[in-house]
Amino acid sequence: MNRDWADICGGAVLALLGLGVAINAGLRLDFGTLRAMGPGFFPTVLGAMLALLGAGVAVPAWRRGAKPVTIRWGDAAAVIAAILIFGLGMSRLGVVLACFLAVLIASLPAPHPGWRWRLVLACAVTVLTYIVFILGLRMSLPVWPRLP
Repeated sequence: MNRDWADICGGAVLALLGLGVAINAGLRLDFGTLRAMGPGFFPTVLGAMLALLGAGVAVPAWRRGAKPVTIRWGDAAAVIAAILIFGLGMSRLGVVLACFLAVLIASLPAPHPGWRWRLVLACAVTVLTYIVFILGLRMSLPVWPRLP
């Protein structure tokens, strides 16, 4: 049987990473209680949840067969470019422009043609990002591009 090695390896990486984070935070930081959470509470619980998620991906994949997957390098490049534009461009472009451009670039490989839905999606994600991170969480991120 041809196993689904992509999901097995991906799930194992997630599980090991989560386990490592949970163990490291659990050993080095004070966990606290539910009423008085310590600095180690959140990373320990989040690491444990990531480990469970990784196991939830890897274990069923062990029994599942897989078809050969061809990697479409153009699609992968568009997604990586979107991540880099957002991550590296946020300080200079601001959250609004970096988010808008990242969504536009990430949507390029989509099989659905047309620009209208891409623009609507980019606007919706940008507005949601602004509401959650700037208005809701009050993060001090640059909202608009910096002028020289």
